[in-house]
Amino acid sequence: MTAHYEVRGPVAVITLDNPPVNGMGIVTRKAIADGVSKAEADAAVKALVITGAGKAFSGGADIKEFGSPRALAEPNLLSLILMVENCSKPVVAALHTVCMGGGLELALGCHYRVAQKGTKIALPEVKLGLLPGAGGTQRLPRALGVEPSLNMIVSGEAVLAEMLAMVPGQKLFDQLVDADVLGAAVAFAEGIADKRPLPKVRDLKALHDSPDAYFQFARNMVGAQAKNFPAPLRCLEAVAGAVTLKFEDGIRAERAGFAELMMTPESKALRHAFFAERAAGKIADVPEDTPQRNIAQVAVIGAGTMGGGIAMNFLNAGIPVTILEMKAEALERGVATIRKNYEAQVKKGKLKEDKYAARMALLSTTLDYADISNADLVIEAVFEEMGVKQAVFTRLDEVMKPGAILASNTSTLDLDRIAAFTQRPQDVVGLHFFSPANVMKLLEVVRGKATAKDVLATAMALGKKIKKTAVVSGVCDGFIGNRMIEQYFRQAGFLLDEGCSPEQVDKAIEAFGFPMGPFRMGDLAGGDISWAIRKRRAVERPELRYSKSADLLCELGRFGQKTGAGWYDYVAGKRDAIPSPVVTELLAKHRATLGYEARKISDDEIVHRLVYALVNEAAKLLEEGIAQRASDVDMVYLTGYGFPLWRGGPMCYADTVGLFNVVQAMKRFARNPHDDAAMWEPAPLLVRLVAEGKSFS
Repeated sequence: MTAHYEVRGPVAVITLDNPPVNGMGIVTRKAIADGVSKAEADAAVKALVITGAGKAFSGGADIKEFGSPRALAEPNLLSLILMVENCSKPVVAALHTVCMGGGLELALGCHYRVAQKGTKIALPEVKLGLLPGAGGTQRLPRALGVEPSLNMIVSGEAVLAEMLAMVPGQKLFDQLVDADVLGAAVAFAEGIADKRPLPKVRDLKALHDSPDAYFQFARNMVGAQAKNFPAPLRCLEAVAGAVTLKFEDGIRAERAGFAELMMTPESKALRHAFFAERAAGKIADVPEDTPQRNIAQVAVIGAGTMGGGIAMNFLNAGIPVTILEMKAEALERGVATIRKNYEAQVKKGKLKEDKYAARMALLSTTLDYADISNADLVIEAVFEEMGVKQAVFTRLDEVMKPGAILASNTSTLDLDRIAAFTQRPQDVVGLHFFSPANVMKLLEVVRGKATAKDVLATAMALGKKIKKTAVVSGVCDGFIGNRMIEQYFRQAGFLLDEGCSPEQVDKAIEAFGFPMGPFRMGDLAGGDISWAIRKRRAVERPELRYSKSADLLCELGRFGQKTGAGWYDYVAGKRDAIPSPVVTELLAKHRATLGYEARKISDDEIVHRLVYALVNEAAKLLEEGIAQRASDVDMVYLTGYGFPLWRGGPMCYADTVGLFNVVQAMKRFARNPHDDAAMWEPAPLLVRLVAEGKSFS
């Protein structure tokens, strides 16, 4: 059973029990309905209490049923709430820990609500591109007030019960308790068992002193902040309906809005991302109960920008960190940067002084490898050159205790070669953080051919602990993200050769939704880094063709923001990218050398050449087993490369466009004499999916 029924004196208690968050799937809904019917039929029962077992009242809909016919099967959530609301005996909701989505909508359908302090209250549907579909937009404004309800519904953020209990005139909670919410709710139910008439939230008025002016102001604010997402404005209109419409009309409008949003590509993309994030943590041959190694102490090799950022992740999670460097000055600079980052958070009110002090107290530094020998995990964050990595891992192999995990932050190098520098390749794993490491959500966990399963399981769990989205990659040059982005940058270079300016390419892809185009991104990262990679490629893969424009730029010493000039010009102290006449002249001369006549290229062609280059390379990664699933690729690009969330990632976007259409476009690009035809040869997986009429998802 997913809901239990018991009687405590004159009170029937229905306890949702569907771990982990008491999701209200069809079986749970039926069990609740059966419990209500049983209580109605028992003359000895004078009142009911509904609560949740474990660590939640209810997190809402059962995600396993989301979007399936089972979610609508009777009793659906609307029908269940109506049944509870029309119960002839008072129903009290005993809320604790988590009360979100459909769980809150069920609670709003109860006659009374007793909440435990610390309970997280939310209607988060907007984060899936939807609006609450079981009365949330109609009942919450009536119980809590219009403005706080609109803030909650449009943001989807959770608010603690004690904060909501302070809202003047609120009727959301009838009682707030410190502990034992079930005991308090049963006692409350006994006390009001004979009280009539039974209060219903639907009978309350959703009032506002100046509704027209307020909602117009809110439309302007929400419209500006959520221009690529239709759900927030639809949420707003539904809440406005709670003020202007009769309850039943408001419910009908809410349901219509929910149904329309469910079909939007933005909602499909957000739901795809929601499930993709959960799927990324699952590894086919590593069971969830795989034992993990204890990580109580971490060491980081390198106090540069990356090493310091990596260290901050563990300090934030309360794990002691020792940073090792070769020179004292480097250590001092690194610690100063960490302090500066934390002090900026304190200044903005995002971090309290005592927490800042506690985190810094967990940090120690050393110049001696012997001082890190007892660390459970050591992460190398040194220069991206195999000889340097060899020196570090050879030394780590000598000094680290047995069972310690040896991790490399390499972004492109062969992890199996790095592991071979040790006598314990089973303990070696890649932990590829993205810059700035203390901010970016993505963590590529690179699995070497010898990496032990418990090491992999530990790395994934650790990623979750430090609040990263961890995605597993096999070993190849660049892993998932950087191997794909190389094709994106190659295409960007060819577009310059054919007539585009850097600013045209950047504006086109930024209009598509990326926060930064390839040339602004290149200037931020530093042109010398990609120059070094191209030089290595020239030796290792001479068949790969690149535009020479980037090399010509680097030969002028224009490495981007750090030199004040790259694809753009920069003014000292500012990050504004200013189109450069030097670059315009350089590109014109380069085209003349190639014998190319500059042509007009549409923004649509720019976007699809860049994005489909990502898609085709990703299909190869899937075919080779480097990426486990297409949704993993999407998570890499959503959390590490700025792919627009409302488009769901490159693979989701390709599915939305249609893989047949993607392949047709690739064939057109291959006919371009100035492009790289080999690059547009569709990956075997792509060909197979089109032939079978299937999609990546």
